[in-house]
Amino acid sequence: MTDLAHPDRLAKIEKIRQAGDDPYPARGVQAEPIAEFLAGCGTPEEPGPRVGTRTTVAGRLLGLRDFGKLIFAPVLDRTGRIQVGLQKNKLGDWWAQRKLLDGGDLVAITGEIGFTQKGEVTIWGDQVQLLSKAVAPPPEKWHGLADKEIRYRRRYADLWATEGVAEVFQKRSQALSGIRTFLEEQGYIEVETPILHPIFGGATARPFTTHHNALGMDFYLRIAPELYLKRLIVGGFERVFEVARNFRNEGLSIRHNPEFTMLELYEAQADYHRMMELTEQMFEYLARKLNGKTEVTFRGVEYDLKAPFQRLSYTELFLQHAGCEFDDEPAVRAKAKELGLKDQGDYWKLMNDVFEETVEEHLSGPVFVYDYPVQISPLSKCKPEDPRLTERFEVFIASMELGNAFTELNDPAEQLERFEQQVASKDPETPGEVDLDYVQALEYGMPPTGGLGVGIDRLVMVLTGQDSIRDVLLFPAMKPNRDGEETTSEGSSEPQQESVQS
Repeated sequence: MTDLAHPDRLAKIEKIRQAGDDPYPARGVQAEPIAEFLAGCGTPEEPGPRVGTRTTVAGRLLGLRDFGKLIFAPVLDRTGRIQVGLQKNKLGDWWAQRKLLDGGDLVAITGEIGFTQKGEVTIWGDQVQLLSKAVAPPPEKWHGLADKEIRYRRRYADLWATEGVAEVFQKRSQALSGIRTFLEEQGYIEVETPILHPIFGGATARPFTTHHNALGMDFYLRIAPELYLKRLIVGGFERVFEVARNFRNEGLSIRHNPEFTMLELYEAQADYHRMMELTEQMFEYLARKLNGKTEVTFRGVEYDLKAPFQRLSYTELFLQHAGCEFDDEPAVRAKAKELGLKDQGDYWKLMNDVFEETVEEHLSGPVFVYDYPVQISPLSKCKPEDPRLTERFEVFIASMELGNAFTELNDPAEQLERFEQQVASKDPETPGEVDLDYVQALEYGMPPTGGLGVGIDRLVMVLTGQDSIRDVLLFPAMKPNRDGEETTSEGSSEPQQESVQS
């Protein structure tokens, strides 16, 4: 047992076993979800059809108030909570066993549905069954798991001990379901592509590396599914999407986790204008599905996700807030020096760092920032009227990028050249290799295509009003907890790449 196990509760387990009962029975019960019968209870003045009927609930006891001959306790299941009332005159011989119950135990209670004198819906139990004895006491009644660090580590307790937490993850599930429904109604099909990549690509980030013993070669956990999905466009799957688990071996913060979920989709005969329309329609659809309205409150500010969203040019924003043209190298380097940004020799990365430092704080949104420079968009198609720029956009809400999209580059010769430039400019510590198989796929011909990547975790943050990405991940990445010391995983270095798609 760990330090959480309480001696009094361990002693109760022994008493239960000595009485011939099992504190951890192998079989459960057929129980009715609390929310289902609550809906039919009505009020004391106008009782509903379920009042006076019998039911069985199974869930966690959140506490016990023992008045001698009467016990009240709330019970929680996946759908809600209800008060149960246990009376000595109804429970006979079992009454002596009440002292073996504790808050946190999992129980099944059968009884008649009614009301208390104060009008609270209550199950008046006449049968009680212990389903699992909790040897760790639940969090203190009024404070719950107040320490967020402990909450993230003990999510198994946080879900029922902290109000509103379970609802966030129920809404996350609804969001994923809604995304699938929305896209399938648009004619998309869901696919699965490899997580282990022989060549990592589709974004600029440091990968996790592993080794396949039978093949005798290294593989990389995917940083994006992009290049495999576009191979499917070549193969004739004209509208595809994947809800992909991606991995990037970089820093942690309130917006970053090394393991994250991304929606990525591609549509033949589409461009980045179509992707803008699809994005704003999907965001509005999800807001209505999860919250019943298009307005959301995030970090104390209300945002309206009703389409259409504002559209602003990258180059115009750069000039407005940085005070110089994006391709005026001397002026940009001077601005970077003024801002205290580290110059590692790559001008275009430095230029984009200046953009992030000077522009993104002004992007309240929801807003599309469009037409990014070609040098930071290796998989995007150039604008016909200005080859310095690409048909690419990012969508921002509350100065946070949620999605990235572009008209896809489908010229195999130009793609090969850009891959080679990208590999040459990468960090020497980051493995780099041109994906020649993808170039070969383009040589068979890929139709005009629009692609979109959306960070699901960040989108759920906005839709549910959660400040940190760790509040929308059931089990966020944490440093090991040794000797009982609680350590934070936030505040370390930011990832080098913000984009959720290349």
